[in-house]
Amino acid sequence: MSEKIQVQSDPPHHTGRWRQFSRPDGRTVHVAASPAVAEVLRRQLSQESPNFECDLIIHGSPEHLEVIREIHAHNEEKRNALRRTHTDAYAEFEKVHAELDVLSAELSALTDKDIALDANFSRYGYSAHIRTREVDSSATSTRSQQDREAERLRGESMKFWKKPVIRQYFHKGLIWRASETAEVASFELFVDLLYVGIIAINGDRAAEDPTGTALLQFCVTFILSWKLWSELTLIVSWFETDDIFQRLCVLFFLVCLTGYTTNITNAFDSTYTAMIAFYLSERLFQAVYFLWTARLLPVIRGMLIGSVILILIPSALWIGSTRVGDSTRLVLIWLAIPIELFCPGIMIAIVRTSERWEGTILASIAKYLQFYPALNIEHRTERTNAFVTVVFGYSVVSLLYQNQASYGINVFFGKAILGLIQVFTLNMIYFDIDSHNLFTHAIRRHYIAYMFWMWLHLLFIMSFVLASGALSKLVIAHDCAGSNPDTLTPTYALKSEPDIALGLRWFYCAGLGIALACMGGISASHEHKSIGSQRVLKRHRLAVRFAVAIILVCLPLASAGLDSLGLLATTTGLIAFVLVVDLWGCTCEYEAFWCGDRKCRYSAECMLKRRDIEAVRMGHVVDVEDLARRDLGARGVLDVN
Repeated sequence: MSEKIQVQSDPPHHTGRWRQFSRPDGRTVHVAASPAVAEVLRRQLSQESPNFECDLIIHGSPEHLEVIREIHAHNEEKRNALRRTHTDAYAEFEKVHAELDVLSAELSALTDKDIALDANFSRYGYSAHIRTREVDSSATSTRSQQDREAERLRGESMKFWKKPVIRQYFHKGLIWRASETAEVASFELFVDLLYVGIIAINGDRAAEDPTGTALLQFCVTFILSWKLWSELTLIVSWFETDDIFQRLCVLFFLVCLTGYTTNITNAFDSTYTAMIAFYLSERLFQAVYFLWTARLLPVIRGMLIGSVILILIPSALWIGSTRVGDSTRLVLIWLAIPIELFCPGIMIAIVRTSERWEGTILASIAKYLQFYPALNIEHRTERTNAFVTVVFGYSVVSLLYQNQASYGINVFFGKAILGLIQVFTLNMIYFDIDSHNLFTHAIRRHYIAYMFWMWLHLLFIMSFVLASGALSKLVIAHDCAGSNPDTLTPTYALKSEPDIALGLRWFYCAGLGIALACMGGISASHEHKSIGSQRVLKRHRLAVRFAVAIILVCLPLASAGLDSLGLLATTTGLIAFVLVVDLWGCTCEYEAFWCGDRKCRYSAECMLKRRDIEAVRMGHVVDVEDLARRDLGARGVLDVN
């Protein structure tokens, strides 16, 4: 007969472990971790062997130390007796023991690398094309334990210059990388501090004059500043130097970046040549660095020379743009920007698909690019996350204003809170929703997925900075009832506008919608783990996100009657709706959404004997695995709550 049953099982108990030794007189000594564990152990031993005599001591107590010294002295005496009695056999045994120590150390090193690689796989996804390399592993394995311990305790002095070392590289479809992870350097975080100002200048400048010209200038200046940040991150990810010369190069980069930033505001009026001069100074310095590194590291010389060519070609266009009129300048600018952004990815694509180009000029080019440095996935994701955090930080800072009324909870405060909810919601979607349950990261999934991931991040950041700049204007606008500009300090009262310009609405709504759509594209570039009986599938949740993004982009067409408060309330509600859909959809329909305290149940349909049914009804535990072995066609659903 067939009947559907529910079998409830309790969670397994965790059993603790303890240590035991034998004294020279044969008595057993048990070592408990704490007095509570000792009491449990005493009761257990008395039940198992009432007449069994043993000693029970607490870990770390004086009795513990005394027993260990006693047993150690006894075994030392036995070893010395063996050495005197069996001299030749003892010497052979010591030799074999030393060789086993060396092999154990080598095995431990290999296991440590596997553990590091497993941690990388668990976070970013598995790849069968990754291999680890260890510098001078043979020499490491032949050193004694004392030598390795002395090396571990010995510090290192910083040198002025060290030969660059490739962290990881591609060769014939395999990635060879060091077993250790690349950590974010302190100077990279210092660079992020400067980019806080760069983002603020770009966003505020665009919001001051929300026109097509301002948008064009914003795109040009922001893309170039992103390119400088991306190239510095790439170089640090490629090469390991950690010397004083590297810091001096970073300082030169910061000098060029500072000069570039100080000429952004009037770039299309009077300071364009100065801005491009600082930009090219850093780019040409990078080209010289690549040529010098190509001489030191001939194995990747082809890739570095190719990178130099991809620097020189747009540099010629940038130089030409400083010598022509405005209309021709725009043509040269938008010829140089695609080369800066897309050509490095095209070069990688040529190498990764070289087998398809047999007999063509591309195959000849790929022959010189057999070895090329690979991106360190840990470093790149950490740096990108840090940059996104800086962008979210700018959005929060742009909401702040100064109040001079005695009671500061008013319309301005309400709009600032709505903007804060928006930023917090988007931050949660990016870090807690889209980065959760990753099965394969876009960088590891496919090189095309990585390119889309990288380009979508640029578009996402640009759009969100543009929306954040407009948001700062909407918060202090006094176009709605109850918004008195006299409650603001004079600095902010002068910036407060009585009406919202149409361009500002487009900057805010379209920027927010494009940013949300890009976040959906970034999420789609990853491969996420599947959840059984998921309430809303990933593709359906992304469809909702794209639909809301389209509504946001089109909102200025229908928001002429909305004041700044109504506009912020509408956009905040739409973004919060996306978050609710994602939070609800990511959960399993068999799990409690509000709390997870229900016990585990197993529901199954299978052929049962009458005695099994009676056992279940009497409250006895039924072995589900035994039922499955008897009925191979049974199906069940495990409900974990």
